[in-house]
This record gives sequence, C-alpha cells and structure tokens, in this order.
Amino acid sequence: DWAALAAFPGTLVFYMGVKQLDSVAERLIDHGRPPDQPAAVVERGTLPQQRTVTAPLSSIAEAAAAGGIEPPAITVVGDAASLHERLAWFEQAPLRGKTVAVTRARAQASALAAALAALGAEAIEAPAIRIVARIETEEVGEAVARLVEGEYDIVCVTSPNGAELLYEAVALEGRDARALAGTTVAAIGSGTAAALLERGIKADIVPPRAIAESLAEAVVEHGAQGKRILVARAAEARDALPDALAGAGAVVDVVPIYETVREQLDQPTLEAIAETDYVTFTSSSTVRFFCEAIGGVGNFPPKARVISIGPITTETARELGLSVDVEATQHDIDGLVAALLADAGDG
Repeated sequence: DWAALAAFPGTLVFYMGVKQLDSVAERLIDHGRPPDQPAAVVERGTLPQQRTVTAPLSSIAEAAAAGGIEPPAITVVGDAASLHERLAWFEQAPLRGKTVAVTRARAQASALAAALAALGAEAIEAPAIRIVARIETEEVGEAVARLVEGEYDIVCVTSPNGAELLYEAVALEGRDARALAGTTVAAIGSGTAAALLERGIKADIVPPRAIAESLAEAVVEHGAQGKRILVARAAEARDALPDALAGAGAVVDVVPIYETVREQLDQPTLEAIAETDYVTFTSSSTVRFFCEAIGGVGNFPPKARVISIGPITTETARELGLSVDVEATQHDIDGLVAALLADAGDG
C-alpha cells in the first residue's frame, strides 16, 4: 500500500531492497512523499565495514549506486536520516575497518575481543594457547597448604591466570582470601593485581613494569633477605624471578599451578587471520604457539602488523623471525589496546 506508506508521518525503514531502491523511491514520491525528504542507505550495519550514503529521496538510488552500496543494507526515509552526521559515532570509531587477531587463551580472548569491537574493529578470536590447571597436583596442594597456614612471607603471582588458579587452589583447601591476610602478595602487573582484587585479594606489591625483572626488584626492595617466598606461575616460565629472589637471600619455592599448551586453529579461523590487519600477542607462549598453528613464520599474515604486550614477548617474536611493529608501553591489556590505537591513528 504505497499510498499508506507515503502518508506515514514518521520514518520508514526498508530492509534489504537495494536493487529495488530506484523503484521504491519513485513509488513513494508518486504517492506524495516529498522528493527532498532526507534518506540514507546503511550497508553492513553495526559491522566494522559499515558504510552510509545519504541523499534526498529523489536521488538516493543514484547516490547508493555511485557509492557502490551492496546488500546487506537498509534504507531509511524520513527526518531521522538527516541526523546521520550527528549520530555517526560507529563509523567514526578509531578502529573501524580494521581486523585484529586475538591470540590469547579462549577464556581471556572474549574480553579483549569485546574491547576491540567497541572501538570499531573486527576481532578475530584465534586462541593459540590453552590453559591447563595443575592445582590438584600433590606439589601444588602441599605448597598451598603451607601458604594458608602462614608459612610463606611473600607469594608472587605472575599472571592473571595464576591469580585465578591460586585462588581456586586456596579454595580447594577450604579457605578463601582471608587465608592470605598475613602474607605479602606481589603481583607482576596491574592486570594480575586486578585479577587478584576480583577475588578479594589486594596486592601489596605491584611493580611499575609487568616483567619478572621488575617484580624481582620490587620484592627485593620490599625486603627479601631471609624471607620464604612462594612463586606461583606457569610451568614453562622463565627463571628470572626466582633466581633474582634467591640471589637476594630469599628461600624460594617455585610451584607451577598451570601449563600452557597449543590450541589448534580451525580452517575458517586460519583463513580469516590470513587477511588480518593486526596480530596481538600477550605472552611469549602466544607467539610460539600461534606461529606453530599457522605452520611457521613463513605463513604469517602478510599485511598484519604485530602488537606486543611487552619486552619479553617482543624478544620471543624477534627470535622466531617476526618483526614487532609496536610494543606496549604499559604491559597489560589496556596498554596493548592503547598501543594498537596509537598505531592505527598514525596510519
């Protein structure tokens, strides 16, 4: 009922129909819709590739054709279409049109992917690693039992994963955050400190740089001589932290509470990352296992720029033959996103 549509006092929205747009506009005008009424065509709405073309109703079909607009798209006819420039926040998003591969473990990838999507990027979840908990091993059980009994002066937590699993290990002993009330808690960085705080544990020591060497310096400055220290970490971590603490006169127990293993990437994911603009790495293990998952450095996405979370991750990437384009100044997820934003802005 074109007469009823044309007479409707509000905004009209036509779903799909790009190929019939010329006919739709003509029929609306023939039945009384003003030819100069604002109109807009939105292609791939809410996706990073979103594009919008605006024009008076009489020429919207011509404008859409000139702009190369293709389905899927919707057409908006009415005064609301004139608000496009004021409301085009999505198309002005800083990472609009960029694709970013997120290589974190699946459990953590979604949060980073959501943050990137909010900035306009298309986030490709390509978890190169999987976290395997070891909190039920006898070694961990004995160490945590000593921890909750107050036998350790300091406990060092070296990643958000470690924070989560340490808390779970404490829970297995029938205890909660209160069990650490008399123990100094050292977190390797702000991300780890935040993960601890989510579980009711406020870190006493957080170094300015989220690397093992900086954490060791902070703990030694706090006082390590003669102290008994538990280092809860990944099985494959570097020994920089425990070696430095032992060198400062501490008695150090290293307990691997999880291990990182390679995650297999499926074919659709491999095809998606082949055309990505950025690849983000949040640890040395994500670099190593991502390169293995794609079949070697020679298969690295050709146009992708590499964003590293920090110097240790950067060092691993370069040892494998990758060129690191940007290293985050702040060695956590917020810093990684900030580094990516700065690089995209420069580009």
